[in-house]
Amino acid sequence: MSSAEAPLLSVKGLSIPLPPGFDRDYAIKDITYDLDAGEILCVVGESGSGKSMTANALMGLLPSYLKPSDGSIEYKGRDLLSRSEEELRELRGREIAMVFQEPLSALNPLMTVGDQIDEVMLVHGETDRSVRARRVMDLLDYVGLPDPKTLKDSYPFRLSGGQRQRVVIAMALALEPSVLIADEPTTALDVTTQAQILDLIKRIQQAKGMGVIFVTHDFGVVADIADRVVVMEKGLVVETGPAEQVLNAPRHPYTRRLIKAVPHRRAEDGADASSPAADDVLLEVRNLNKTYRSGGGLFAKPRIVPAVQKISLTLRQGQTLGIVGESGSGKSTLGRVIIKLTPSDGGQILYNGKDIAPLSPAAFRPMRQKIQMIFQDPFASLNPRQTVGRILVDGPLANGVSRAAAQRRAEELLARVGLDASAYKRYPHEFSGGQRQRIGIARALMLDPEVLIADESVSALDVSVQEQVLKLLKEIQDQLKLGMIFITHDLRVAAQICDSVAVMRRGEIVEMGPPSQIFDAPQHEYTQRLIAAIPGKGWDPQEAAQGSYEETV
Repeated sequence: MSSAEAPLLSVKGLSIPLPPGFDRDYAIKDITYDLDAGEILCVVGESGSGKSMTANALMGLLPSYLKPSDGSIEYKGRDLLSRSEEELRELRGREIAMVFQEPLSALNPLMTVGDQIDEVMLVHGETDRSVRARRVMDLLDYVGLPDPKTLKDSYPFRLSGGQRQRVVIAMALALEPSVLIADEPTTALDVTTQAQILDLIKRIQQAKGMGVIFVTHDFGVVADIADRVVVMEKGLVVETGPAEQVLNAPRHPYTRRLIKAVPHRRAEDGADASSPAADDVLLEVRNLNKTYRSGGGLFAKPRIVPAVQKISLTLRQGQTLGIVGESGSGKSTLGRVIIKLTPSDGGQILYNGKDIAPLSPAAFRPMRQKIQMIFQDPFASLNPRQTVGRILVDGPLANGVSRAAAQRRAEELLARVGLDASAYKRYPHEFSGGQRQRIGIARALMLDPEVLIADESVSALDVSVQEQVLKLLKEIQDQLKLGMIFITHDLRVAAQICDSVAVMRRGEIVEMGPPSQIFDAPQHEYTQRLIAAIPGKGWDPQEAAQGSYEETV
């Protein structure tokens, strides 16, 4: 291979051992792949597969207790592992830059976004303040942020998730690196913001001729942007090849299993929820409203945000009603108002025919056990100081159930959600994200609810764990005949699990109907835009998963 054809970056036989106490010996083992200039290489796999560990190794950002034991990382022909920390510091940002998964954690909350971009250039030797100032404005404009002159003086907490991610991308581009590593940059974003970020990365990559390593667990994203794909499982590369081959003719059974787990439309819609039988109706919402007010004073008007506006919907026994929309559309607020964690400003919430909206907390307490919620973040919603058993039995104990009966119920539900008996005495930190979400489901079921509100309950999970949790929710719903309100920004998940879908925008429902109508013949322009933004629309994962199998050597 001539020097002109040499890879921009080459990982050869890279291994990183884990210290004693982990469930395997290596974080990654014998990892080998190349990245060419002008190429997008997607690295996919489940949580714990070593995707992010490899990305951090490329940046020289491994934790102190982890050291590569074998292999090399060659950038433009020179091994990065042999370079000093000072040399690596010079390379980071200037030659190889990284976009991290959670932009709020990656940005300094005490600095304006303009100062943070400016600092990248200052640290790397650009001393002319006017040059840096012009570059900050150019970068904010380049990544598509509105009103850069005002936004540069804003703090990260004032920006949306998509805007913060654009700021992080601007920081990564400040010194025009040759390699951009993007570690799950769209995982927590709604479908339209995700589409904008993906389009931005593709545009930048093509304009600058960069090599991009894009770490993700979303095969729809892979189908949209990848030139080549590396599939990782438990620290090993199990398959690599052109995107067309990996997506449509996967060779390794693990790749096939991941692709099969991608959410997909059911063969048939459920019963039409537009005209439920009167005796099946569990919950009915009529003209529900919630408005947030903040700020204000002697010389300033308060900021008024109508989060929920005149919402009306019906949920019947055994039905799953999906609530979809972008971040800020009011989905989660609607769920919290229905379960009375947030007070409404008007309207009715009829549970079994009784309006619970005006009830005081004391009056509603006996009914609360029948309307339960699965929260979005299984890390934050479980008390880290309590055992799983304590977390599960507290609700029944508060409602007069004996400790022995509550423990029997907890053990039964842990088995039902696929956890062994030892989970009862363990703490939340001892479980994976998917297992914690199962605990959250068990907790919600402890009081035998009739209505379950699932708020983005699978959004942070990789595709295989997501498939398991969705299957579990469906099985439990079928067994217990629950009515479920499923709040999500992932339209593919909504298409798979929901009998009816309501589309929210700026606090209002703009369209409602069965999945076949919403996804095949959307009426509202906003719904049409959401459907158009779904990643990988032209790729059929179920057809790909049924492709011919070739055993890899």
